[in-house]
Amino acid sequence: MTREEKKNIKKDRIALVVEGGGMRGIFSAGVLKSFGEAGFDPFDLYLGVSAGACNLASHLCGQYDRNYMTIAHYSVMKEFINFKRFLFGGHLMDLDWHWDITIREIRLDLKAFDKRKPEFVAVATSMQTGKPLYLEPTGTNLEDYIKVSSSLPIMFRRTLYAGDEPASDGGVADSIPVAEAWRRGAGTIMVIRSRSADYRKKKSLISSASARLFFKKYPEFARAMGRRHVSYNEAVNFLHNPPKGCRIIEVNPPETFATGRTTTDVDILNQDYEAGCRAGLETMKRFNA
Repeated sequence: MTREEKKNIKKDRIALVVEGGGMRGIFSAGVLKSFGEAGFDPFDLYLGVSAGACNLASHLCGQYDRNYMTIAHYSVMKEFINFKRFLFGGHLMDLDWHWDITIREIRLDLKAFDKRKPEFVAVATSMQTGKPLYLEPTGTNLEDYIKVSSSLPIMFRRTLYAGDEPASDGGVADSIPVAEAWRRGAGTIMVIRSRSADYRKKKSLISSASARLFFKKYPEFARAMGRRHVSYNEAVNFLHNPPKGCRIIEVNPPETFATGRTTTDVDILNQDYEAGCRAGLETMKRFNA
């Protein structure tokens, strides 16, 4: 498709975009729980990044309680987040362990996903080019693709692949894929954030230096990590200054939101999950107003 053809796509679709953020995904888990229980699904297109992709996968499989379980039960275990292990050269977040145990105990309903056939995009980042990969999974590769999208660089030390391409966390190249939703014909885009509306990412010199050290084999990926704040803030600018004809519905955590990327305090997670559930109810009213 040419650039001119893309420009002329009719913008009459409704998209749901879900940001990642590690354990901060507890908020979108709550929002989606409310949506699922109410049967609220006006969306033609779904795009998720990292934890947001995982939450959308459960939602699209019709498993509305699964996100809470994966975060507030499995993700708080020391087998998953372990700072001591990280200091000795292991994973800070062991996705291999997490995927193995959740597949064994609360697996996604892959048949339901295939039966539904949603237009779902899990965003990853190519380690060869540093550019976003917009993966479109089926039930066959859904678990693999959302794992790739969630593989936070450095925190998870093993290289994963999307097909034959080495890939990593989608948040490196496109943390909030609103522009991609627009390119795919969405004129109304609901965005479930894991940050406040006024949050802007700052350049991290430590992160840039670490990227150059850890990813000498993939210099374009290291550069993308160094520019992460730029791509993130460009997406926020799109949210707050959308193109003509684009309606943005932004759903943000409240000021009381206390969960961070590696929070394992279940009381805090429960509080912020309930905040997400309430935000979901309020968002449905706002959408239908």
